[in-house]
Amino acid sequence: MTAAVQYRIGSRRPESHIFEVELTIAKPAVDGQQLTLPNWIPGSYMIRDFSRHVLTLRACDAEGQPLALEKTGKSAWRCAPVTGPLTVQYEVYAWDLSVRGAHLDQTHAFFNGTSVFLAVAGQEEQCHEVWIERPAGPTSAWRVATSLPAADGTPALGFGRYRADNYDALIDHPVEMGEFSHAAFTACGVPHEVVITGKHRADLSRLTRDLEKICTAQIEMFGAPAPFERYVFLVTAVGSGYGGLEHRASTALLCSRDDLPLDSEPEANPGERYRTFLGLCSHEYFHSWNVKRIKPAVFIPYDLRDETLTPLLWAFEGITSYYDDLMLARAGLVSTQSYLEMLAQQVTRHLRTPGRFRQSVSDSSLDAWTKYYKQDENSPNAIVSYYVKGALVALCLDLLLREKSADRVSLDHLMRRLWQDFGQTGRGVGDSDIQRLAAELCGDDLADFWQQALYGTDELPLAGLLTRRGLDWTLRAAESATDAGGKAGTEHRPRAGIGVKAQGGEGGAALQYVFADGPAMQAGLSAGDVVIAVNDLRVSAGSFDKVISSYTPRTSLRVHAFRRDELMVFEVITAEAAADTCVLTLPADSDRRHRAESWILGLLRQGD
Repeated sequence: MTAAVQYRIGSRRPESHIFEVELTIAKPAVDGQQLTLPNWIPGSYMIRDFSRHVLTLRACDAEGQPLALEKTGKSAWRCAPVTGPLTVQYEVYAWDLSVRGAHLDQTHAFFNGTSVFLAVAGQEEQCHEVWIERPAGPTSAWRVATSLPAADGTPALGFGRYRADNYDALIDHPVEMGEFSHAAFTACGVPHEVVITGKHRADLSRLTRDLEKICTAQIEMFGAPAPFERYVFLVTAVGSGYGGLEHRASTALLCSRDDLPLDSEPEANPGERYRTFLGLCSHEYFHSWNVKRIKPAVFIPYDLRDETLTPLLWAFEGITSYYDDLMLARAGLVSTQSYLEMLAQQVTRHLRTPGRFRQSVSDSSLDAWTKYYKQDENSPNAIVSYYVKGALVALCLDLLLREKSADRVSLDHLMRRLWQDFGQTGRGVGDSDIQRLAAELCGDDLADFWQQALYGTDELPLAGLLTRRGLDWTLRAAESATDAGGKAGTEHRPRAGIGVKAQGGEGGAALQYVFADGPAMQAGLSAGDVVIAVNDLRVSAGSFDKVISSYTPRTSLRVHAFRRDELMVFEVITAEAAADTCVLTLPADSDRRHRAESWILGLLRQGD
């Protein structure tokens, strides 16, 4: 059966970074067909105006006669009325090497449907078909990787016809074309594929073994069957990069090639870089349930023209961020000690954000479009991350549910209720549904906790909850600019700081952030200033932090810095570095240690 809406996409000149798209509408609207392109992509909460990359747009009837085409908005067009099929041809510039857009050159091609497929107004629920054509040039070895279902006659990994039940499905399956590495595995009976584009030396056998364990743990938590018939990890390996975007049966990932495992990677406990990559895979895979199917009511359906605000991103991103590392531990890929270090590093990231005292995590969710996705030099002082704080709210909630129910109920149970009541039924989650389900499960409305955790800016009750479970909770000062926390300190003297984060600058150390009410701000230093000397001795980006920490607290420093092209001098009084670095350890006391080990054992064992 011929689809009502058909596309062809290819390129005659990949080196120009231009996709050529042809759209054919069998039965266009009688009063003139309206066409639109999304302004944002689900999972990335920022208006991106993909239509700015549309270069040309032409329409014609079945005989090839041109038709008038009027632009009616920044991402909307209307075609003159026509009897019979309507064909629209257009070009899309694709040079965004990210997980959100489209990218094309002589080495590979990648696109999200939101970047390249015009929506046909009034026919969004019709069957859509796309013919993916082999780009011109030396591309005979290229293959196609996507979770989009292939139509009859299209070979596996081949160019040809692909189908989608509707427009929403069409734009939720990114496509990769090129000479890529490919591997497959099965988790809970579901075929999975891993595709890696870019130069790399990854041990694919090791990677698929590890991903199989993560995917199995997640499917078993929510309960088989998985919500997809097939799943694809689309990985782009570059020199330096990090990012991921979830889709209904795949994920697009960007990573540094050094994050991928080598055959020398230790089996028992992966290194930090590979562990970070596995955490990214785990995070995006968990989204297959939490946000792709369990989703806010305001996302049903998505309005891809305008911002869609929700106060619930703390749950959809934060809870996912809590489980991404936990699933590595449940899959047996990291040790208990490594998991505690990862948890402590999450706490550390939160404690190093002064904005946590200014913005609630609920407001952070609402402000994602204008603040979180549009960060500037003052962002650490003004906002809190709904990823990081959301993950810690999830940890607190998990601990509270276990505490209130004598360990009969956990966050696992709450997630399964969300899956059963909302994900499997297609209903959207309302603003208070999570609180309601939590109260039903543990018999307590947790009103004080929700007020504190979601709507307030006081510190979370993490220390009390964790120590009641038997863990030792320690806060210390960072020992260097790269100290991420999680491990016991080695210094035993007070460390000096001035409340800044520096990076490389021309001739010195550029201040990326100047933290609110710290010594540097009080002295008049600002973000963007380039420090060239401290106490009349030159400093660089590499030596700046070491020089500052070599002094004792309450020492007066003479700081020379350029602001734009003007040399300025500041008198900065060092302060004792904040105790914002968290360490979580099992206690030496046998009774408390047994209590902590029992909790961790329960945490790593999925709730029934």
